Amino acid sequence: MRKTERYPVQGANSLWHIYKTVSFWKVMKNFLVIQLARYTPLLPVKNWLYRTFLRMKVGEKTSFALMVMPDIMFPERISIGDNCIIGYNTTILAHEYIIHEYRIGDVRIGNEVMIGANSTILPGVTIGDGAIVSAGTLVHQDVPAGSFVGGNPMQLIYTAEERAVKFDF
Repeated sequence: MRKTERYPVQGANSLWHIYKTVSFWKVMKNFLVIQLARYTPLLPVKNWLYRTFLRMKVGEKTSFALMVMPDIMFPERISIGDNCIIGYNTTILAHEYIIHEYRIGDVRIGNEVMIGANSTILPGVTIGDGAIVSAGTLVHQDVPAGSFVGGNPMQLIYTAEERAVKFDF
């Protein structure tokens, strides 16, 4: 089970209540910063933008590929360790709006994690140190350290121990 805080709403669907959840001006600022960072080819500049303007926790030497989309409403709830690779067009969500409630949850990505292109990470998920997430994966639950996961929905492909034996680490 993902670790999220749940907030029920009355009447219209939860997304209709968006600006009761988060300030319009915060969303606008975050949108502009994220769009600038998505197209910036300079990795240290991306990390600086995320740390400075979005209050994301981004480790040293972490690389965000082109078009990565961090959460626009709650980017400060995203924490990424050192020396990670976040693949092309990956989406990292710290919120989700469903019909009768919205949910917010921290996303924690450990050190030396590789996330393949076009993956989606849902709120409330922790990805352990040294894990590998294959391209196109929907990360809907925690990923154990050192494991290799993939698919939609995500499935465990190799544990850390199996990976070490198979790939002779």
